[in-house]
Amino acid sequence: MKSDLVIVYHRQPYEEVIVDGQVQYRENSSPNGIVPTMKGFLGQADRGAWVAWKEAEDTANPGFDPVIEISDSFGTYTVSRLPLTAEQVRSFYHVTSKEAFWPILHGFKERYNYDPVDWPTFRAVNWAFAEAAAEQATEDAVIWIHDYNLWLVPGYLRQIKPGATICFFHHTPFPGPDMFNVLPWRTEIIDSLLACDSVGFHIPRYAQNFAAVVRSVKGARLVAETETPSSLSATGVALNDRRMPLELEHMGATTCIHTNPVGVNFDYIEHLANQPEVTARAAAIGTELGDCRLILSVSRTDYTKGNIEQLEAFERLLARRPEMRGKVRLMLVSVGANRNMTAYAEVQERIESLVGRINGSHGSFEWQPVALISTAIPLAQLVAYYRAADIASITPLADGLNLVASEFCAARDLTRPGALILSEFAGCAVLLDGAIPVNPFSHASMDAALDQALGMGIEEQAARLTALRHSARTWDISAWTRSEMAHFRTLRRDRHGHGTEFAPPPAAA
Repeated sequence: MKSDLVIVYHRQPYEEVIVDGQVQYRENSSPNGIVPTMKGFLGQADRGAWVAWKEAEDTANPGFDPVIEISDSFGTYTVSRLPLTAEQVRSFYHVTSKEAFWPILHGFKERYNYDPVDWPTFRAVNWAFAEAAAEQATEDAVIWIHDYNLWLVPGYLRQIKPGATICFFHHTPFPGPDMFNVLPWRTEIIDSLLACDSVGFHIPRYAQNFAAVVRSVKGARLVAETETPSSLSATGVALNDRRMPLELEHMGATTCIHTNPVGVNFDYIEHLANQPEVTARAAAIGTELGDCRLILSVSRTDYTKGNIEQLEAFERLLARRPEMRGKVRLMLVSVGANRNMTAYAEVQERIESLVGRINGSHGSFEWQPVALISTAIPLAQLVAYYRAADIASITPLADGLNLVASEFCAARDLTRPGALILSEFAGCAVLLDGAIPVNPFSHASMDAALDQALGMGIEEQAARLTALRHSARTWDISAWTRSEMAHFRTLRRDRHGHGTEFAPPPAAA
């Protein structure tokens, strides 16, 4: 049975485990995160499908069913598993996407590596995704493609399924023409994205950059824009943009530009933060710390995340304010280094070296200034640390959005508000009102932000947290879901004259 909503994403929508020799498909352990969020859309279609890849030694005989049916709390839906060899995964994802696209998207031109890219393999994998999605879709389905590693899928899909409503959403930054046009495949990529009915971004700046790239590469015309709403326009933040593009026209065809930041499951995190086992763990962490104040930083291990700059700022704090020794600790959670990729392995090694240097130079038998956690922490335990910390310091050099900052806001309450230091170059900086903005490229800015957070009084903390929580709740996951579903209905109505097939999601509590 064909589906009227098909989601195309590289990850499968469940955790696949082996129990007593049998494969079991388990729901993600936490309802927070992008995969559970997108699964929530499937239950609102008459019939939903998901397309992902799964590694196989022989793609002709993969040893698993390419298409399965899943029934879970989100409903019943189809999962199409595209078999890819390990070499195809390495080429299209780890090399082309991570070594060529990723540094350009985040503004790190010096890390761009064109030489090992096998563009024919990237094309072939994207074509296979397009074929798998088309196979699952009705003729007038909404097909929703996610992220830059599938950039060519929309163009291929338009050839196979000309009547489909094709949407694309970027979960990363999108750079301006001077950076994006480094890619030698820029015309092919933009041609594919212009085959979409809609291209989505988290914040207005990325949408404006996309419009500028399309004008640069194709000479498209911006035919509609609007003033950015105040809730997406934090004054004085580097990524702020006062205008928001809405529609591009090229050779008689139009493409919508949709700006809508993904949020966290605010209510769930708030509920989790108040569970007895979480509050007990937070209290225990506080007891362990004693009079020592805790700065918490959580991210993946990546040169874009600013972990090294975070450690260097903390090292400078201990050097210039020796009275803080024994009075403050940094807990750095830096997870997910892929040691098969040289760039990430180098970052992890540099982090470990810095932590060793700081602890060796400033620590004592009784007190170690930095705790480094390099493995994933279960959400409930992480929320306990959000509650126990005095300061959250989230300082990426570039980040598409960053949900950790919003999670921190949802986990806190006014009895012990704390402070949030937030990079101006995280997408969420334009919507989280109340953070201490910081430029992670500036030593002076990083130092001043730490001093401000450590010296902030309880009344100012409470006022800032009130604003932060309001912002995080305004842009929570239910708001994103409602906006996306309404957008799909509008696009489908414009294309086919109907758009009521998707039930609107329930309003947030």
